[in-house]
Amino acid sequence: MYRAAVLGASGYAGGEVVRFLDAHPSFTVGLLGANTRAGQELGAVHPQLSGGNRPLVTATEQNLAEFDVVFMALPHGASAEPAMQLLDSDTKIVDLGSDFRFDTPERYLEAYGAEHPFPAQLGSWAYGIPELFPDEISGSNHVAVPGCFPTSVVMPLAPLFSHGLLEPDGIIADALTGASGAGRGGGDSLSFGVIDESSTAYKVLTHRHGPEMERALEMVTETSVSLLFTPHLVPMQRGILATTYSTPVESVGLEDIQTAFDAAYLDAPFVERRSEPPHTRWVVGSNNLMVSFHLDERTNTLVAVSAIDNLVKGAAGQAVQCANLMFGLDQIAGLPREGWMP
Repeated sequence: MYRAAVLGASGYAGGEVVRFLDAHPSFTVGLLGANTRAGQELGAVHPQLSGGNRPLVTATEQNLAEFDVVFMALPHGASAEPAMQLLDSDTKIVDLGSDFRFDTPERYLEAYGAEHPFPAQLGSWAYGIPELFPDEISGSNHVAVPGCFPTSVVMPLAPLFSHGLLEPDGIIADALTGASGAGRGGGDSLSFGVIDESSTAYKVLTHRHGPEMERALEMVTETSVSLLFTPHLVPMQRGILATTYSTPVESVGLEDIQTAFDAAYLDAPFVERRSEPPHTRWVVGSNNLMVSFHLDERTNTLVAVSAIDNLVKGAAGQAVQCANLMFGLDQIAGLPREGWMP
């Protein structure tokens, strides 16, 4: 059994990592790290999990290098320092946060408005979409798990860009997300009275996942990509429904799109193309991504509609899937392939 530490175990994504590792045939959880919740038991913050008497501890007081893998489910900016302390060890790092997703200091500055504390690390971490970059993940000890929105947008489009089927400019991505995407620290803006029976766009033109989407797509197309992203908060707990609009190159039809997508994900256990637009309820609780493609010939616009669980394929599930590859395990090990209905 591989021993795992989970930092940020008191958060939503951290709790999901614990849930998957507890059911995993090859991992055991040896440390549950927390900050403000340190000193409490796991059951105080995650009563839905078994083993609720396990303690939450301050990770800075622990020797993390004694673990085979450390999952960092920490807020933005909090992963960099503990990650640097582990770089010279044999411990593998799976960072669910945003600290190492970008390839250059300039992109990081654009997305987050601050200088990266360790700019030399940018570009040296594998980008953790297992279906797209399995070799890079398998060969790395340090993986940066993508954001939930980029996962939902990049996975449907990446095979199309790699085959040169889409124009790289003028891409529009709109995504609906549930309240859990903001984590436990959402505050009053995510209270029931605010979000119930209401929807809103937020961080219009400024959301940090827009530049990340461009960077990820450029990894497969090797040319500059221009994308406009707008997220929307809707009154549900979990799930992302992403709709993207892009322009196929001349003479590309819907069959070409579907063929390229199917070939790219032929052996991908968590990816399914549907003929009808997917519902978020079809994927909630699972590590699946479902997508449908629709070509409007009048305007030559490809509409891609995808659905994921933001806490599973968009965070914890993808993190465990990356760890499976890093340790040479079956990538489906410990991960759910069925969602919850109703």
